[in-house]
Amino acid sequence: MAHVTNEQVDRLLEQALLLDDHGALARRLDALAQGYESGEMSRAAILVLAAEEWRQAGQPATALDRYQSAMEDGGEVPVDPRAGIADTLFELDRPEEARAVIAVIRAGGCSPATALTVAETLVAYGDLDAAHEWATDGIRACGGAGSGIRDSLLRTRYRIRVDLGLPEDDLDALLDVSR
Repeated sequence: MAHVTNEQVDRLLEQALLLDDHGALARRLDALAQGYESGEMSRAAILVLAAEEWRQAGQPATALDRYQSAMEDGGEVPVDPRAGIADTLFELDRPEEARAVIAVIRAGGCSPATALTVAETLVAYGDLDAAHEWATDGIRACGGAGSGIRDSLLRTRYRIRVDLGLPEDDLDALLDVSR
């Protein structure tokens, strides 16, 4: 299977959803990435999907390896694989390493989708102040146009702001406009 189509990957995801077997899907995605020569999605994107499935299967160390492979591959992905690396490092109880990866992401700049992923990770691991900053920066990176990612960032930021007890601001007004 040298050429990978979105339809093939969608079928694999649907089958795994029906069977509720994340390990089997992770192995199939690994095989797909291994035999990859070309496709509608990058090998890196397939490796990220495999990493997510390995995490769902309770195999965070294997997931970490797949995220690192995706990063090394360098192919196009919707979210920087380093965000998954950081989240997995937190899961593996390696918070210092996770924060170091997040610092590297911040230093290099990132997409709004990556900012959302990092913000959600930081919320999950109790760093609301940093999560608020990531969500805010992600919204600003979206520019003025509305998008699904921007709306998700606005909702995430709102929840964080409420949890932190911060007052409303101009970005909160954008959430009202986006509805």
